[in-house]
Amino acid sequence: MKSFIKGAMIASVAAMGLSLAACDSKQENAAEDKADAVRESADATADAIDAQADATTGAAEDALENKADAVRNAGEKKADKMEDQADKMDKTPG
Repeated sequence: MKSFIKGAMIASVAAMGLSLAACDSKQENAAEDKADAVRESADATADAIDAQADATTGAAEDALENKADAVRNAGEKKADKMEDQADKMDKTPG
């Protein structure tokens, strides 16, 4: 269920991003692409940690799941900050 919701969220964000991309400068689009890469990297790292958690039980599993959540949250926070900075860039279409 998590992956379905995650996939739906990604699709929504991607569609919204495409509709807004036409209004952004090339520099802003490049900065937003970097933010997306940060988010994807954090998700991949968190997925790997989740896979490790699946191979364990008890407190070790809980600790790894918490670490995965922290990695995802940190990546999301960093990417959001990058996108906010990109939104402040030149609004002239490139």
